[in-house]
Amino acid sequence: MSEGTKATTEPQVSKNDTSPGAGIPKETPKKEEVKKGAAAQRVVDPDYLILEAPREREFITGSEAAKEAIRRANVDIAIAYPITPQSETMQQVGYLYAEGYIKDYYRGEEEIGVMSAVAGASRAGVRVLTATAGPGLMRGMEAIVSWPGARLPSVLLVMCRVVNTPLAIQPDNVEISYLLNAGGIVLHGEGQQDFYDFPLVGFMVGEKPEVTLPVAVAVDGFFVTHARGWVSMPAEDLKLPPRDCYHEAVPMMDNENPPIRISRDAPIQKSNFISYQMHAAWQQEVWAAQERAKKWLDRWLGGLIEIVNPNAKTMIVASGAAVSQGREAVRQAEEQGLDVGLIKVKSLRPFPGKELDEALAHADRIVIPEFNYIGWLAREVKSAIKNSDRVIAGPRVFGGMTMPTEMILETITGSK
Repeated sequence: MSEGTKATTEPQVSKNDTSPGAGIPKETPKKEEVKKGAAAQRVVDPDYLILEAPREREFITGSEAAKEAIRRANVDIAIAYPITPQSETMQQVGYLYAEGYIKDYYRGEEEIGVMSAVAGASRAGVRVLTATAGPGLMRGMEAIVSWPGARLPSVLLVMCRVVNTPLAIQPDNVEISYLLNAGGIVLHGEGQQDFYDFPLVGFMVGEKPEVTLPVAVAVDGFFVTHARGWVSMPAEDLKLPPRDCYHEAVPMMDNENPPIRISRDAPIQKSNFISYQMHAAWQQEVWAAQERAKKWLDRWLGGLIEIVNPNAKTMIVASGAAVSQGREAVRQAEEQGLDVGLIKVKSLRPFPGKELDEALAHADRIVIPEFNYIGWLAREVKSAIKNSDRVIAGPRVFGGMTMPTEMILETITGSK
């Protein structure tokens, strides 16, 4: 450009151009805003996301599998306090917050504070996630047992570990026994795939109007969270519908719905017959809601139980990581010419008592391996089936010990 020539940004228009709009400056087209995180996802029907959408397999840890479930779960807020082995999973969830898949995420001051904050978030009508493990679950239990009676949908991820003294961080699922009578739904995952599938199912089932309950999704600590496995997942641009908090058993609290669930406590807590009756009726309703959850769990979990070799006279019944050991024991038993079957229990609350009774009617022996000392699953099975003297409560390992399949086979062959 020579000196004296004035730089201009005016559009150059031909003097002879008589077309419509001639002489009008052309606007520079705006760049399309690139959507990220939850904004880039589309809401799909739960049946499609959980059952029908094409999936691709990835070899990932259980913590990463839970992260991918939460990515697709349309979660509003995650609240947590660190404790091993839960911390890594919630660290993964923190990445989702940074990427825009979760609206809010914060760390509570300790576990009872976390569980109380979860109650507040759920009362406000948002979809809320938390997680804990071992002693953390024990500390937060006072608040957790209040959730079902208050009809507060949420998902609690539990990565089971030792709770007894001397303390350890290794897998031991005795803590599930404390959850079984808390009033909420309890699912126990076998491996990484379940730790992806079960949280998505948990959000949808717990928020059903006829259910309206919290859902605990438990797995066995490091066996699942820190180990890798193949996980089949749909595309990450899909997500569940948001929580419909105005169509649940008890309405959320806002300016139009005063906090009746709190204010009603004053007359209920008085010592009179009416208060006793109200408490009793409310507890019955909570447990009835669990039973109403069965049809949805059956639909989205593909059944409350899974049966392998259903006609075998010796049946292994297991939940969690013990299922994987049971599968290998069935394979090795077949090599030895033994006829052994397996039942995987997916839902502990509601407990599939009728389903187990029917599936075990033909069995002569029922072996129940567990990763805890007290044998809570054996107790549940015995209380649900006819002729419970067929149950062999074991083998059991605890304190973080592994369970070689030889232990299961020796229990089977030694009980002949």
